[in-house]
Amino acid sequence: MDKAGIVYKTVSEIRGPLLVVEGVRGAKYNELVEVRLPDGREMIGSVLDTHEDKAIVQVFGRTEGLELNASVRLTGEVVKIPLSNDLIGRVFSGSFEPLDNLPPPVGDEEREVFFSVINPAAREPPSEFIQTGISVIDGMNSLVRGQKLPFFSEAGLPHNVIAAQVARQATIPGKEEDFAIVFVAMGIKHEEFAYFRKEFEETGALNRAVMILNLAEDPVIERIIAPRIGLTIAEYLAFEHDMHILVILTDMTNYAEALRSISVAREEVPARKGYPGYLYTDLATIYERAGKVKGKKGSVTLMPILTMPGGDMTHPVPDLTGYITEGQLILDRELNARGIYPPINPLPSLSRLMKDGIGVEKVGDEIIVKTREDHPDVANQLYMAYAEGVKARGLARIIGEIGLSERERLYLKFADKFERKFINQGVYENRSIEQTLEIAWELLAELPEEDLIRIKESNIRKYHPKYRSKQSLS
Repeated sequence: MDKAGIVYKTVSEIRGPLLVVEGVRGAKYNELVEVRLPDGREMIGSVLDTHEDKAIVQVFGRTEGLELNASVRLTGEVVKIPLSNDLIGRVFSGSFEPLDNLPPPVGDEEREVFFSVINPAAREPPSEFIQTGISVIDGMNSLVRGQKLPFFSEAGLPHNVIAAQVARQATIPGKEEDFAIVFVAMGIKHEEFAYFRKEFEETGALNRAVMILNLAEDPVIERIIAPRIGLTIAEYLAFEHDMHILVILTDMTNYAEALRSISVAREEVPARKGYPGYLYTDLATIYERAGKVKGKKGSVTLMPILTMPGGDMTHPVPDLTGYITEGQLILDRELNARGIYPPINPLPSLSRLMKDGIGVEKVGDEIIVKTREDHPDVANQLYMAYAEGVKARGLARIIGEIGLSERERLYLKFADKFERKFINQGVYENRSIEQTLEIAWELLAELPEEDLIRIKESNIRKYHPKYRSKQSLS
């Protein structure tokens, strides 16, 4: 008898969403199974592990009513989803069920969601700028097409608001029609669910987005599959339809918690803080699906968001994420307490690929304008000046502002203005890269010109407000 037709009634153990089925032969990893309950209800699952004649099956969806006399049928297939351009503008659950009162999608093709990462030999280095409309990102920690740039946050900080703002505003200047968002939320509360739906629908962002939403009360196992559904959609749109896709995943800590709970149910030996020893590998199977592929016009850019328990950057999730991704954007509790939005601290933040995606590049006789020629210099000078100001602020807390030198007071004043005018902006304020650089020059103009040692003389002469005003008069 064909294996796909064999029905097993040998469930020997139930551990949460996991079934242990005995007497199974030839089961394959990630193979799709159908589980039929005694009352006639059906649910789907997949093979998570096999050993000798036993198979561990993880069940998708709610697991109420599971009994040992349930029937399990191997299908010989893997978990696949239908794909088409029509997915843009749709809202789905973590198990790809429609949440927008529209019929289930019909695709041009079906693809496996547990797909392999991009072959390193096929990767093309990211080198093109994505504008988020947020100055502290665009100006000092720029996002590049194909990059993996996570937000490191804490409970109580507005990472969800920032995620929604990036989703609304992110564009590729001059090529907006080629750009779309895949937004995946895992383990979110009802109010967060309502917020994201409202933001995307009322601002029109949903017209160029696909939303995958998994609530905290939804089955834990959906959090494992949700990001992979999102990335499968992103890869299809990017590499089959030449689109540039920004994938936002929130919250990766909830994903890791789901992975840990399943690991406990499987009775695996825990590693650091109870997480499975393969946490790094598992995260890499998600993060490394972002990038650019040689010979393909499209790209997949990834911005995961994770909350650090107690603000601990050595926690396994941010720690391992930092190894895999190309930088991080750090949300700061002190900035948030002072009413600065977005509270992204540029000093510990880093975008490792920023230098490849900004400024002006000369390739042979051709000059490629990515942002503006002064952008790299201005970013370096802002870092230096703000660091001086923060250092002066720390000193003032010890000896008082009156004990500071004149230069230290100048930079202390600069740091305050930098936070209020450059970092701080409205939730619905969308700044172009030109506006961001103009704000930066207004702030740098308050420093002595001889202190602008990170900026080329030619750029000072061209963009410094003092010289620009003289040029306009002449």
